Amino acid sequence: MKKRSEKQEDLDKLKTQLATVSTVILSTFQGITVEDDNKLRRAVQAAGGHYQVVKNTLAERAATGTPNEALLKDLKGTNSIAYTATDPVSLAKALTKIAKDVPAYQFRAGIVEGRVLSIAEIQQLASLPSKEELISKIMFLLGAPAQRIASALAAVNRNLAVTVSEAVKANKFGSESAPVETAQ
Repeated sequence: MKKRSEKQEDLDKLKTQLATVSTVILSTFQGITVEDDNKLRRAVQAAGGHYQVVKNTLAERAATGTPNEALLKDLKGTNSIAYTATDPVSLAKALTKIAKDVPAYQFRAGIVEGRVLSIAEIQQLASLPSKEELISKIMFLLGAPAQRIASALAAVNRNLAVTVSEAVKANKFGSESAPVETAQ
């Protein structure tokens, strides 16, 4: 049994974390095996998030005064939360993959940037491209016009060189005089 001071430390730690995160996904885990739970924790950690089984009263008290208050109010049953301050899409993808593999793990709701999400919206979030994919697409789109300009400028020089080369081959440049005889 935890002492009151340990419980207060847990509350303060969770409150600090919930105040700084942008995404919280609430789920139930009843019936999940230890092996599946370890997979879940590793997947969430790889996505840059944290996963924690919480007591309902602890979660409600820790969320008081944070943007996550609406999500963690009046909880019933066994609950866990996964949260991140970085990329909500990566976290949603990791959790959705686990939810497909482990039927005992089920979403209840989520909150992203202060907006409460339903189960369907969490799954839609998971189907979005990741932050890295979006950045690479934007970089490609930004680089494409510059690449086209460079190709167009290079084409002018290339076309001029091809024209001169063809003219030399066709003997169009000034060597119409008699061939030079070599001394023997």
